[in-house]
Amino acid sequence: MREFWVASGHHLTRRADHGGLVATPELIMAYLARPELMPPSDACEAEKNLHASLLTDPLRPVSAADIAVLADADARENWAFMMNFRDRLMAAPSLEAVYVALARKGAGDLPPIFLSQLCHLILRNALEGCEDPYVLRAAELFYRSQLAATHDGTLLLADAEVVEAEQHAQHDLHSSPLTAMLQPKAFGEMDVMDDDNAWTYWSRSDAHAMAMNLGGNAKARAGLCRVVERWIGHLLGIGVNVETIASIEDRDWRWFIGLDSEATRIGNALWHGERLDGSVSERIVALMRLNFEDTRMVDERVGNKPVYLILAMGADKVVRLKPQNLIAGLPLAAAANVA
Repeated sequence: MREFWVASGHHLTRRADHGGLVATPELIMAYLARPELMPPSDACEAEKNLHASLLTDPLRPVSAADIAVLADADARENWAFMMNFRDRLMAAPSLEAVYVALARKGAGDLPPIFLSQLCHLILRNALEGCEDPYVLRAAELFYRSQLAATHDGTLLLADAEVVEAEQHAQHDLHSSPLTAMLQPKAFGEMDVMDDDNAWTYWSRSDAHAMAMNLGGNAKARAGLCRVVERWIGHLLGIGVNVETIASIEDRDWRWFIGLDSEATRIGNALWHGERLDGSVSERIVALMRLNFEDTRMVDERVGNKPVYLILAMGADKVVRLKPQNLIAGLPLAAAANVA
């Protein structure tokens, strides 16, 4: 079985008999190593001692009094959040259960990076044994923002953080605007995944260094559909079939899910019969149609009608998919809507 996404930290968790991931002390130690929790050089002794003690015993009880004595207000806030988060992870039957609860009840003050990391871990578990690089590359949209660009008439998506880093590197090398204009690839030297190079994904899955040809490669679009199916099936135990479509032709469509804030805005406009001007409609990155395998799981307002999924880019051409919308937004019957 091929390894991928080592950076997810899945080796720091334990897969329980029910198939979900269970938090371990090693996972908590990985969180403690994050920059937000590493005491700065000017931190008070109480904060340094707290951090050091948790590195020795990451599950040791931490009281409100332990946090109250920290000199820095931001540090007190960070540590209060982290200890609550730690206790929630360790008490839950699985990381999946934590994620579903956050998706349905709201993440509150949970920093987006933590929600993305949970998604990364859970997706790694859900895709265990996957042998299709197109599916794995599409799954990166669930926890990594993507920059969209049109190249040779087709829509490409590349990891926004990686592209930004490359742009900074090129700027440091004093590359001229003319050189950038003549660049033969949409994203510099980044490879676009195709049948000739897809096999290389396995050796660089953590580098996020392959662009996705969402507009011109049917395998890329199918990969995104398979990820949606796996995500819902893994977290909710509900079977769905998903396919990409060119447009919503259904005059009696009952339900849609915006997979990001821009898509939700677009979907609401369409729902109310508004016409989209060209600049807005061009922001739609993907349209998908979702059908439930068992219509008894569906809210009676939807019945056997499909659910439409909309994915869009912002005005800055960045795609910020919110996988929690797939959990919170499905029109489930009351019997199926359990955490």
